[in-house]
Amino acid sequence: MPPARRAWRVARYFVPALDWGAGYSAASFWYDLLAGVTIASLSIPQGISYATLAGIPPVIGLYSCFVPPLVYAVMGSSRNLGVGPVATSSLLVASIVGGKVRASDDQRLYTQLVFTSAFFTGVLQAALGLLRLGILVDFMSRPAITGFMGGTAIVIMLQQLKGFLGMTHFTTKTDIVSVLRYIFHNTHQWQWQSTVLGVCFLIFLVFTEQVRRRRPKLFWVSAMSPLLVVVVGCVFSFLIKGHKHGIPIVGTLKRGINPSSISQLKFQPEYVGVAMKAGFVSGMLALAEGVAVGRSFAAMKKERIDGNKEMVAFGLMNLIGSFTSCYITTDGGELPRRVPDGDVERGDVGVHGAGAGRAGAAVPGTRRWWRLRAIITSSMLGLVKHREIRGLVRGGQGRIRRLRRRAPRRRLLHHDHRALGVAVAISVLRALLHVARPSTSKLGRVSCGSGAGAADDDHAFCDVAQYPGAATAPSILVLQVAGSPVCFANAEYLRERIARWVEDEEKAVAGEDLLYVVLDIGGVTAIDSPGIEMLREVHGELERKGMKMAVTNPRMAVAEKLVLSGLAELVGESWMFLSNGDALAACRYTLQGSKHGGVPPV
Repeated sequence: MPPARRAWRVARYFVPALDWGAGYSAASFWYDLLAGVTIASLSIPQGISYATLAGIPPVIGLYSCFVPPLVYAVMGSSRNLGVGPVATSSLLVASIVGGKVRASDDQRLYTQLVFTSAFFTGVLQAALGLLRLGILVDFMSRPAITGFMGGTAIVIMLQQLKGFLGMTHFTTKTDIVSVLRYIFHNTHQWQWQSTVLGVCFLIFLVFTEQVRRRRPKLFWVSAMSPLLVVVVGCVFSFLIKGHKHGIPIVGTLKRGINPSSISQLKFQPEYVGVAMKAGFVSGMLALAEGVAVGRSFAAMKKERIDGNKEMVAFGLMNLIGSFTSCYITTDGGELPRRVPDGDVERGDVGVHGAGAGRAGAAVPGTRRWWRLRAIITSSMLGLVKHREIRGLVRGGQGRIRRLRRRAPRRRLLHHDHRALGVAVAISVLRALLHVARPSTSKLGRVSCGSGAGAADDDHAFCDVAQYPGAATAPSILVLQVAGSPVCFANAEYLRERIARWVEDEEKAVAGEDLLYVVLDIGGVTAIDSPGIEMLREVHGELERKGMKMAVTNPRMAVAEKLVLSGLAELVGESWMFLSNGDALAACRYTLQGSKHGGVPPV
């Protein structure tokens, strides 16, 4: 292939806009413009609100809603994903960076560290995508993310009580006990005006969301409601001169597009550690959620999303964003969910329209804190997925699942970003336990045909614990090793489990001899040298007891290793079978021959 053509193919792979741009039509543009304006109406107030959560100037929230969507429109592969700041990443950055430098002590340095954390987020995400290490994100299981985001949403809603109550000072702690104690110990700061207005607008936002859920065609009601809250709130506050009645305001926002922030990145040794920590933790969470949302929308439209390509797009989005006064961005949280997937043809180009609207929104004006708090709280209510959590609780049997459910509890009580690490560690531990402790079961025959005279081919072999009526053959034990590689991590465990099954079967068939042990290894995906040595030892132990071992249904890669290692020859090629039925028939034939003075089983 000529170098130029190869370079063009690589460019088309990493820049999807080169693919769809050639066939882009004017009709698609109008749909995308509608999508962009709709998303912008929601992202303008949310961008300001989430920036305040991160402890940075509100205008940076607007900046972060402008450049990153433009980058993703060119580099992203999802047609329906909106990008921008999200509450979870905002709060994580504030928690980690705030542990080093508090925004109230040095706002400039704090903001610079936030930009630097976005830089490291971009480096991590792009590197994972280029090296095709998306599998690492899969360790952040859905239950862990659900619990973490649910706990985070509740913590964020508690933080909004400052604006709802009109309090001028608030605790720097974020755990539920400290926040509630501070609120009720400082009732003299409460402003009933802010409370009444905030609750009214929150009820309105929740009502419009319910309208959208019950009547999907009225999605625009919910999408436009945050902007309507901002406009109505501004007019109302201006008419009654709210600042004279104890209603706090955000202040004036600057005009213009994003200024450069390259010179503000901090790579000094005393700061680079906390910036890397904030960037990596937030980046991994943002990747897991962003890729999951993109895949869910692709599944609805029967499309495919390349997770590694999405990681590269997210990485470049945050890298360029860190150079243009933006902080960490990912999928826009509630943004893509507000636009029905059938209403746009190219949702990511619609983000261009959204970005233009956002840039024009950065104009002087006064914005009331209680409106922003209502918008944040309304968004957070959707992150507490009570039905999914209830399903996890009902289905969460066993110690590992109970441990995993402690992550949201730890999040609420301590609001520590390490809670996510605990949840991920438990997920990894559970995955390792599946490998280190694979399941073994005794199999019996279950008839799949009708009538008592069903043929042997009409029988399936199933776990006798699940099917107590499954028929077992005397003197023959059929064992299954399910769904795991046989390797150094579980070889000794499997040897002990097989020995235990043999001992239990010998006790169960008292008065008869156990002569054959059939190992069904169809679920074994791979085997290494310790695994082969384990099977060799099992064969020797059974042989010393006067039993014969048979192996059934090995996969091609496993069968090749059994042959190359000499284990197949040791067991006997005539004792390697394609199915349990064949093995059972051979055992019965040999057993009958031995009873009539023929060849013994061993």
